[in-house]
Amino acid sequence: MSDETPEFGTSDVAPGDEGSEAGIATYLVGLGLALLLTGVSFFIAKTHLVWGPSIPVALIVLAIAQMGVHLVFFLHITTGPDNANNVMALAFGVLIVLLLLTGSLWIMFHLNHNMMPMDQLMRMQR
Repeated sequence: MSDETPEFGTSDVAPGDEGSEAGIATYLVGLGLALLLTGVSFFIAKTHLVWGPSIPVALIVLAIAQMGVHLVFFLHITTGPDNANNVMALAFGVLIVLLLLTGSLWIMFHLNHNMMPMDQLMRMQR
């Protein structure tokens, strides 16, 4: 392998993998972004400057951005070829969470449909 050809996987380096000094700097950038996003979330939730119905949407967008900051700056998950297993594990975890959330919501919304009517339930208790 010649000196001009980059090694496999070096073109996509996760923040924190550059070295100790650069790693500390990227952790500090991640910390700053996480604190900023948290502060903006609290500000949006408590202020009257933002249109009321848009607050939940803004908080969801900020939460997704917060997750992105944590994945990239602290967990070092990138889309490089050397991180394929990390991305697959993350995708599997998201799938499991979505299945649990969807199943729980489905059960909660259909619970009333599957229950016995109240008058029949009261007759059984007598």
